[in-house]
Amino acid sequence: MTEIADLNFPEDLRYTDNHVWLRMGTGTARVGITDYAQDQLGEIVFIDLPEVEDQFAGGEAFGGAESLKSVSDLYMPVSGQVINVNHQLEAAPTLVNAQPYGDGWIIEIRLENPAELDALMTSEGYLKFIQE
Repeated sequence: MTEIADLNFPEDLRYTDNHVWLRMGTGTARVGITDYAQDQLGEIVFIDLPEVEDQFAGGEAFGGAESLKSVSDLYMPVSGQVINVNHQLEAAPTLVNAQPYGDGWIIEIRLENPAELDALMTSEGYLKFIQE
């Protein structure tokens, strides 16, 4: 495993205690797992993607990540409807390991309740959380 100091936590993202990040757009957001999460999982071999138009509440499982070490549920950072999924991950799930904040994004959502964003952590808050 990599040292926490060597991992990346972009300041323009918001984070959950389930190791999911969210990057805001205009009424929409891109969602993926953090650099810390992919490092802990190890090489990812499969991502279980939801369907476009699926609706999820904040905190609800929307998919899964399977690595050589384990299988982990992926949890919605906020309530919303899936408007796009990253189909590149079907053929190349290791994009999540290589570029967790870039080509390794998992879904895009339309936010149902933007006020839920207030409960998410900043990069500084997330870093403190994983160091506890």
